[in-house]
Amino acid sequence: MLTNVAAVVMDGVQPFELGVVCEVFGIDRSDDGLPVYDFAVASAEGAEVRTTTGFSLRVEHGLERLESADLIAVPAGWSYPDREFPPELLQALRQGVERGARVLSVCSGVYVLGAAGLLDGRRCTAHWRHTQELAVRHPRARIEPDVLYVDDDPVITSAGTAAGIDACLHLVRKEQGPEVANAIARRMVVPPHRDGGQAQYVERPLPATACDTVGEVLAWMERNLDQEVTVEQLAERAHMSPRTFARRFQQETGTTPYRWILRQRVLLAQRLLEATDETVDAIAGRTGFGTAAALRHQFVRAVGVTPQAYRRTFRGPRAA
Repeated sequence: MLTNVAAVVMDGVQPFELGVVCEVFGIDRSDDGLPVYDFAVASAEGAEVRTTTGFSLRVEHGLERLESADLIAVPAGWSYPDREFPPELLQALRQGVERGARVLSVCSGVYVLGAAGLLDGRRCTAHWRHTQELAVRHPRARIEPDVLYVDDDPVITSAGTAAGIDACLHLVRKEQGPEVANAIARRMVVPPHRDGGQAQYVERPLPATACDTVGEVLAWMERNLDQEVTVEQLAERAHMSPRTFARRFQQETGTTPYRWILRQRVLLAQRLLEATDETVDAIAGRTGFGTAAALRHQFVRAVGVTPQAYRRTFRGPRAA
């Protein structure tokens, strides 16, 4: 049963990510008939910790507060990817999981869970800026880089900033039902539910390449996303055989020509949905999908929401 929650902080904690946990679990909403959590903030590094934004926090509790928590939340910290964590904190997290508590990270708080060995063999996620580094540091973790949060009970990990709200509300919904989660969301004026598998809204650059034998073809493909092309046609442009071209393309971009152009088409569709009033049909033509149905199918697969829902997210309810 989710009744006792502790957020653990260290020097360099980020106030918003800490505030997410405090807002979901630390507010008395009994006037709305909602559960009241036994909530506290605990410090792993003394009674005063510095935040990333120029002020400090006075914290009443130490790590002993984690011993009774049903949920231990680890908010992000700016320096967390590059710092050493107190061994006693890592031990407290491991002991919490061993006795049946859950742990939840927001953004770079995932590095603390990794240092405690809690990601080994588990599915997890993080902010898109951290996923590659996380994979290097914790090769046994099963990282899902594109999603908002991952629940691999008893370890819940979330992507950057507001995805922490989604992960916290997911846990409330899981433990106490949709009515409680929806009521908390209404009080917070946030969407009541974003599925964890929904993609992070992020445009990633191509991976760095060791050489550039397909660079001119990539540039041509990006200029001509509305055209249908085959591997054979692209190979001819690169003056290679189709088999050699496909192999070089995979080596230099980390993906296949089909997947690369599909991703670029979705990214162009995202930009047009955000910045123009063009209809979905028109955007489907400009991006090479041909029909609104085809665009919708691929957009949902890549981003997790429909083009119309994506446009409303970025431009407000009047944008359809």
